[in-house]
Amino acid sequence: MKSPYVSDLKPNQVFTSTFLVHVKDVRQKKSGDPYLSLLLGDRTGEIEAKMWDNVAEVMATFERDDFVKVKGLLQIFQNRPQLTVHKMMRIADSDVDFADFFPASERDPLEMFGELRGIVAGVGNPHLCGLLNAFLDDEPLARMYRVAPAAKHVHHAYLGGLLEHVLSVCHLCRISAAHYSYVDLDLLLTGAVLHDVGKVAELTYQRSFGYSAEGQLLGHIIIGLRLLHEKLQRFPEFPPKLRVLVEHMIVSHHGELEFGSPKVPLFPEALLLHHLDNLDSKMECMRAMVAKDRHVEGYWTGFNASLDRSVLKKARYLDEQPADGAIAAEASEPAPAPSEAALPVQHSERPHGPASAFAEKLQQAWNKDS
Repeated sequence: MKSPYVSDLKPNQVFTSTFLVHVKDVRQKKSGDPYLSLLLGDRTGEIEAKMWDNVAEVMATFERDDFVKVKGLLQIFQNRPQLTVHKMMRIADSDVDFADFFPASERDPLEMFGELRGIVAGVGNPHLCGLLNAFLDDEPLARMYRVAPAAKHVHHAYLGGLLEHVLSVCHLCRISAAHYSYVDLDLLLTGAVLHDVGKVAELTYQRSFGYSAEGQLLGHIIIGLRLLHEKLQRFPEFPPKLRVLVEHMIVSHHGELEFGSPKVPLFPEALLLHHLDNLDSKMECMRAMVAKDRHVEGYWTGFNASLDRSVLKKARYLDEQPADGAIAAEASEPAPAPSEAALPVQHSERPHGPASAFAEKLQQAWNKDS
């Protein structure tokens, strides 16, 4: 096991550790000499890094997605931790444990897959239950389903994230269907299990998370439809109209045309699936924003483009005390006697010296009523 992890790093300490290179940029100082701007990471997070000296000796020895051994000093710069790299060298894949470098769900993937099996077993419609089991019984596909992240950056961006997201949406489906009695829970759960199934081929996760060529060219909605059609070939008796409904839930789950859905949701289960999928992804995005934010001080995260906002660090906000013990000082000093000007106005008193035309008219009306 590597040590220290990103989450273990402390300011003003020199350390040596191994990281995966997420971003590598060669830039120029004002003098014209090169320097390296890097984003390094492991399973616990990412850290910005700069290498200012002896760059020419190392900049061609490694690339993005390589593992590097780094000696450096962590400092706080503009309210964010930044690593100044003193020495760096590329190391072979065989010298690292890949599990140290890729974020993963805290839940066991086989346990989550077993839970999904239980949900599918509870689907009463035999056509939908058979279709879902055809996906889960396809071991190569199921293996990818258990490992795949749900996204590259936005939400559940870790190994097992897709399965964790799908389970969460399934639980939300059950709660919502209990409230909306006219919703077909079997159909809704089928949409939840299959809506993102195309991500098993859209995303790559052997190194850093990215998109496959197929994912770039088609996207997970089209890939998901193709997988659906392949499985449906085994079920010639599958009702054609039910097939269309399942297809529509996959193509409409992004909700809006500008968000990548070829169609907007056009029946209740499709609309509900979109909102539950969006709810779960946004809530996880907010949670991860707070957990991973690198600002040292303050109770706001950096700006998040997918949420189009910064996020409040609620726990820090509630726990923060006023500077210089202002509240304690106020509590320990007796309150001064109020001045005559500060005393409340009694009913027998009238305001004097109106400051505006409106105030003058108000005073005239008040005098008239008296």
